[in-house]
Amino acid sequence: MIERRKVIIGSLGAAATLATVGGSASGSASAGTAAAAGREEKGGAPVVPVAPVRLSVTPGSGATAVSPATPIVVAVQSGELRTVAVTSGGTVVSGSVQADGTWRSTGNLAYGKTYRVIVTAADSSGVATEKTSSFSTAKPQHLVEATFRANGMSSIKKGHAYGAGQPVIIAFSRAVNKAAAEKAIQITTSPAVKGKFYWPDGKTVHWRPAKYWSGGTSITVDVNMFGVRLGNGVYGGKNASTRFTVGRQLIAITDNKAHLTKVYIDGKLVRTMKCSLGKGGSTTGSNGEHISYWTTGGPHVVLSKERVHSMSSASYGITDPNDPNYYGAEDIEYCTRITYSGEFLHAAPWNHSLGRANLSHGCVNLSVSDAKWVYENFVIGDVVDIRNSPRPLQIWNGIGDWTVPFDNYGH
Repeated sequence: MIERRKVIIGSLGAAATLATVGGSASGSASAGTAAAAGREEKGGAPVVPVAPVRLSVTPGSGATAVSPATPIVVAVQSGELRTVAVTSGGTVVSGSVQADGTWRSTGNLAYGKTYRVIVTAADSSGVATEKTSSFSTAKPQHLVEATFRANGMSSIKKGHAYGAGQPVIIAFSRAVNKAAAEKAIQITTSPAVKGKFYWPDGKTVHWRPAKYWSGGTSITVDVNMFGVRLGNGVYGGKNASTRFTVGRQLIAITDNKAHLTKVYIDGKLVRTMKCSLGKGGSTTGSNGEHISYWTTGGPHVVLSKERVHSMSSASYGITDPNDPNYYGAEDIEYCTRITYSGEFLHAAPWNHSLGRANLSHGCVNLSVSDAKWVYENFVIGDVVDIRNSPRPLQIWNGIGDWTVPFDNYGH
């Protein structure tokens, strides 16, 4: 009676020797099978034909441009797997036997390498079969990295809390195929919500839900791009991930006509502040640019906060001291930025029309105490919705994602 043979699996060198099973013959599978099929044991009892061993290796021999994220899988039929050796030069690739009996490599392969696979297996009579194959992985012209942004001015800090208007923003190091990149992105939220992608350019993608995030939401982002073709000759360099939370839902509503800003936290009104917005009208800048003095309307998202920020008319194009709109550099306190073009909620102790008239150059003027409260309580990603302004916020001027109805947002 033939004893049950042990399977010997390992990452051996290219010159690995075949393990010998006690009582079994050595030699090629074809020779052993032919001999068994054509002889009879003493006494005239026929020998049961031995089924030939069938080995398969994936990726197939001769395959090129294989993704290094593709596992090597070895399967055997009508036989018993003995050894698997996978090498690339002096590098040995490890692997293990799975529950289904296949051997699978563990870990990723490398770009631009040729891998040699040597497999041995034995049939039911112990005759050995060996299979050798080789394949090569893709050779990228460019490798792309992915980073996570809060906005164009700062990165997402892993594990930190952001406001209810903070979209997921992924920045790639070079332009990518958008469809391929989206397939590599996995966004998981708790509670679960559906969202859409929006590409402001070929290197940056945003993702937002239909409504502002609820307080307490957690967001996890995985970009599984290693081994993924992201364009002609462009592949993902490595996977990337991040996570952040929404600590509470803060929505500030600023009314251009009522000259008031009301702040709601988780739906409850917590503060009402007198304010003064852009005085309206327009002028021409020193370089011929059009300058509007209306505060942009629509949902804004907090981009940054500065205890003191230097402001001057030169920052938006008025450099002639004789221009009635000119003013020199001044240090302004408690500044909370809401657009890239330079709109802030800030302290304006010189403005004696808070709550009564719009006199600013476009910012939301507040009392010192109210501006200080905003600076201390608002976080990046909080929403400042400016209403009843004739000048709409453009989607690129900060985080203008929420100015677009969800049905028309991205795809």
